[in-house]
Amino acid sequence: MFASLGIDVPTTVLLCLAILLALSFEFVNGFHDTANAVATVIYTHTLTPTQAVVWSGLWNLIGVLTSTGAVAFGIVALLPVELVINVGSGAGFAMVFALLLSAIIWNLGTWYLGLPASSSHTLIGSIVGVGLMNSLMSPDSAFGDGVNWAKVADTVKALVLSPIIGFAAAALLLLLAKALLKKPALFTAPEGKKPPPPWIRGLLVLTCTGVSFAHGSNDGQKGMGLIVLILVGIVPAAFALNMGTSTDALHQITAQSAVFSQSLAQLPQAQAVAPDSADGHKILTNYLRLGQILPVTLPALANVNARVASKLAHVDSLSTMPAAERTSLRLDVYLVSETLSRMLKAKQLPDGLDAKAAGDYQKMLKGLTNFIPIWVKIAVSVALGLGTMIGWKRIVVTVGEKIGKAHLTYAQGASAELVAFATIEAADVLGLPVSTTHILSSGIAGTMVANGSGIQGETVRNILLAWVLTLPVCVLLGAALFGAALLFVFRVLGMH
Repeated sequence: MFASLGIDVPTTVLLCLAILLALSFEFVNGFHDTANAVATVIYTHTLTPTQAVVWSGLWNLIGVLTSTGAVAFGIVALLPVELVINVGSGAGFAMVFALLLSAIIWNLGTWYLGLPASSSHTLIGSIVGVGLMNSLMSPDSAFGDGVNWAKVADTVKALVLSPIIGFAAAALLLLLAKALLKKPALFTAPEGKKPPPPWIRGLLVLTCTGVSFAHGSNDGQKGMGLIVLILVGIVPAAFALNMGTSTDALHQITAQSAVFSQSLAQLPQAQAVAPDSADGHKILTNYLRLGQILPVTLPALANVNARVASKLAHVDSLSTMPAAERTSLRLDVYLVSETLSRMLKAKQLPDGLDAKAAGDYQKMLKGLTNFIPIWVKIAVSVALGLGTMIGWKRIVVTVGEKIGKAHLTYAQGASAELVAFATIEAADVLGLPVSTTHILSSGIAGTMVANGSGIQGETVRNILLAWVLTLPVCVLLGAALFGAALLFVFRVLGMH
């Protein structure tokens, strides 16, 4: 079976280990983030733990299955471009194992202490650490080269602003509910193991459903993007391109690539001697690493784009292309797509090119390479659900009893979850990874302040400390493990 995919037994073992590690990250993610989604319904005895976890898992699955993939490939865009392109190499394996191991180690540690730390911060810190160590160990790179700092900045802004929004919006929503809803039962804390009135139970189940769905559609994508990257690097024959691309879509891309080539040919900057394909790849890779347009950049873009047009000419189905040619086409498509995306975002597109037409073409190319197989979505959602089943209790107790000085009321739980759902959905539309943990925990704290209950200083300090330390610790962990993994794959396994 694996021989038909063009991989040998040792590579098959590494492939299985890499996918298992990615699913383990999502499993541990279930300890943290999905546990937050069920915290209120379990703590308020609206649902039993088993009912809550199964219900949440179902809606996580629906969220994952209906996700766009924007967050998944937003995470991939943070990785050093030369490692993304060569993910099937020894360095690519080292990158995948290092960033996932460092994320899992920190997540397990904070879960054990009952601290709702962010899996998003953890993974992104690990990615930055891998990028920094990669630049340090590359002889032709300055420290920090290759890290997509613009994308990192966007991601960090989203991660920092989302809990602030969660805190303020949940507090305001609770105050609004108090002013408009004259239902005393809604603003009381659970008594013993007695479930709330049916209408409150319905409200809390609804908010749990929303957060679970939003979590699946955002957090669930992080592991998916990495699994697809692993598959592309190790089994390019089957996963290099979206084999479900229709004939009409292929013809549209072919036509647009020819139009774009003509537009480039009219630019004086693109008239220099075109480099060969290998040099063209290297030039565009350097542009993606450094963000600087050189005299050779546009000729290289023209050369690589011409290769895309040539390879797709008269192709009605990608399945008719030889496997090696599909792999080569993916590299060309990826470099043209990412180069155009970078130029458009940095406003570096030459004046002679139509920005709208270039953007539309870039989106078409993206559809060829940015896809997620259905079995990957199902595997990730199952891993999330299993993690929640095992690890929910520590996080639920922290959220329900240890953030505020008073126990969580029904209205506070509903307010925090409604805000978390809305914030995560907005981030999903924008393709930005955010932390379910941070949004919900800060929302609970906001409702405690608005309610006049006060917050527990020690717990909040511990949570904030975990939040503040997550990025720098994971940067260091990711860098150290990447360096160690490089030595292992080069010296012990003999891979290059």
